Order: sequence, then C-alpha cells, then structure tokens
Amino acid sequence: MLDRNFNNLYIALDSLGANRLRSFLTALGIIFGVSAVIAMLAIGKGAQEEILNQMKLVGVNNIVIKPKSQEKKDNTSNNSDQKEPESKPKFSKGLSLADAMSIRRILPTVVAISPEMLLEQDVIYGSKSSKLKVVGVEPAFFDINNIRITTGSGFNEKERIEGDGVCVIGSDVKRKFFISEDPLGKTIKCGTQWLKIIGVTEEKMISSTTKENLGIRDYNMDIYVPIQTMLVRFKNPSLYLGKKDGEDNSEDRNKSPQIFHQLDQLVIQVNDADNLSKSAGVINRMLKRRHNDVSDFDMTIPEQLLKQQQKTKDVFNIVLSAIAGISLLVGGIGIMNIMLASVLERTREIGIRMALGAQKKDIVMQFLFESVLISLSGGIIGVLLGVSGAYLVDRLAEIHTIISPFSIFISFMLASAVGLIFGISPARKAAHKNPIECLRHD
Repeated sequence: MLDRNFNNLYIALDSLGANRLRSFLTALGIIFGVSAVIAMLAIGKGAQEEILNQMKLVGVNNIVIKPKSQEKKDNTSNNSDQKEPESKPKFSKGLSLADAMSIRRILPTVVAISPEMLLEQDVIYGSKSSKLKVVGVEPAFFDINNIRITTGSGFNEKERIEGDGVCVIGSDVKRKFFISEDPLGKTIKCGTQWLKIIGVTEEKMISSTTKENLGIRDYNMDIYVPIQTMLVRFKNPSLYLGKKDGEDNSEDRNKSPQIFHQLDQLVIQVNDADNLSKSAGVINRMLKRRHNDVSDFDMTIPEQLLKQQQKTKDVFNIVLSAIAGISLLVGGIGIMNIMLASVLERTREIGIRMALGAQKKDIVMQFLFESVLISLSGGIIGVLLGVSGAYLVDRLAEIHTIISPFSIFISFMLASAVGLIFGISPARKAAHKNPIECLRHD
C-alpha cells in the first residue's frame, strides 16, 4: 500500500516538473493568500502587544485629570441692536491637593490617587548640567504608572510628610550624569535645591508615537521628589498662567480672574473597569462644585481610548482576513480549474494507467497529490513572502509586527486544506473515467 502511494507521489511530482510554469501560475493565488494570512496575523499580534504596552504605561482603570485655563466666552449677539450685559467670569482656585484628598475621602471606588506637580529646572552634578523636569509625586505614582524602582528605594513616610530633600531619578538621568558611578547617596542640584538620590527607576521603552498618542512624558528623564518637597522647596504660584517673577499684573486684574492650578495632573485609579465611566461622572460633578461651576479641567480615560483604538485595529485585521480568505478561495478555484483541464489533457495517460492495473484510488491519489503539492509549494513561497512583508512593514511603515510559529502553522494547514478540498472533484472525475474510452482518446 505504501509503495503504491510513493509511486503515485512520484508520478505527481513528475507531472508537476513537466509543467513548472503552469504549476507556479496555479499556485499564485495560494502564495498571495498565505502571505496575507502571515502578514495579517503578524500585524494583529503586534497591534495587540502595542496596546498592552500602552496600557502598562498609562496604568489600568485610570482617570486622568489635567488643568486648563479659563477662556473668556464671546457673548456678542448676532443682532447688533440688542446688547446683553456680559456676565462676570467666575473665580476658580483650580486643581489642587484639596481636590485630590476630597475625591479619595468621598469616592468608594477609588483604589489609589496620584497628584503630580511639575517644574522644569536646571540640574547640575559636577561639571554636567541639563534642563530636566522635576516632578512632585506621591508614592502611589509609581504603582499606578507601573514604574519599578530597580535600585535603592522610594520615599518613606517621614520623607513624604516632612518634605525632605530627596529624589528618585529616571534611568536616562542616571545614564546622563552617572556613567561610571553609583548615584545612590549622591547629591544633585535642581534649581536652587540640593537633593539626595535615594532610588533609580527601571527603563521604560516608549516610542515617540506612543508619547504623542497618549500625551505622556519620557519617564526616564524625570526626577521625582515627594509632593510635599515640591510644595515646600520648589513651587512658586506666580509662575502660573504666564506671570513671571517680578512682573506686575495689576492692569489685568480687572479683566478676568486668574486660575491658579496647584496640580499639573491628577491620576485616579478605580477598582474596576466597569466603574470607570460612573466614577468619572461623579468626579466631574464634584470638581465643578468645588470649582464654582467653572470647567477648568479636562478629564480623559486612557483605557477607553486604547480600547477604541484596539477596536479600530480589529476592524483592520478583519479586512485583512477577508482579503486573505478571498485570495485563498481564488487560489483554490484556480487549482480546481487547472486540475480539471489537466484531467482532460491526460485522458489517454489515465486510460493507460488503468489498463496496466492502476485502481481508481491510485488515480484519485495521483491527482490529489498534485493539487496538494501545488498548494504546499505555494504555501512555502507565501510564508517567505509573508515573513518578508511583515519585516518590511515593521521597518519601513513603523507598524509593529510579531511573527509567531502559530501563524506559519496555520498558513500550512490552510494551504493543505485548500489543495485537498479543491483537488477532490478533479481527482474523482479522473478516477471515474472509462479506461476503454480513455485509450480511444486522441
């Protein structure tokens, strides 16, 4: 039995070798279909990993609140004859630590809360200097943003409450100022303050596209201090809203009230993704009440934005899958068409084989081997093209792709299935021919 099958395989290979160009053209549909499957799965997996990495960067179940200055609305009427009195802009104290403490105290769904204050300072160590961001944070900041402190430690309770002159530096800050020495215990000058380094964060790989899409900083180049340290040692309210040190803004006092935002960002982590929208609604109402009904803050939910982005990419993957499926279907139809034509061309050959003792199953196996071999050869070329295409997309189009062994396995299975399914009909037609009529065929 095995010898007969090997003989049928040899005859199929010989037939394909005699018609190389036709076999290659027949396999083109399979080639494009398989390469599309490989590329689609690589892009889909890359997109999924990118979304997961972005989720790690922004944290899970977070609500991000950022301050904005009050804009004076234009109340002019379309009818120039009717003049309405302009309402005096309401005063708001802006986003503050008191808001953060109020949210933490009142809202039961809040797991952690991270107020942030940010200043740009001239940082000096030895003969090296650079302008970097000094960020005042609570210890919860590192957990919420999935930032690990790999060397040293974070802020203890005493340092946090008393506003001690300590800091945790990013990995790139260490690389910039401490190339060949251990930064722990060293003192750096930030603006007018001397800070002792007690920890170094792990390196966070963040692409420029991700930074732009999510609106996040480069955490590796930040210097973190306790938020009380920022309030006591650094923060100067006159730096806000365009007012510089020494400037007299008495002329502008009557125009509109200035909004002083104590915080540059407030990140709130809730206990469940299902509570994100409801919690955001409650927080929005709370802040508006506390801010005298002034909408001087913007609220976003990064997780929902990322989920929407994932849905968009899923639609793209479905379109790619449809294209790959159509290509494989066209390739299968092409195989069946060519095999039916081949059966007609080789009628006499079929008759001679049957006259020499070949059984119907031998004829079926011969033509099935031919169709499957065409599919598999197309699958091999398609895998090579798909892998190359995914690599080029990653390098040239800057779309992250991941090629997995699973995608290659699926491609081979699809190629084999197409060859088998679309080869059955021609093989059965060849096997059911009358050998006498076949021999009479010219």
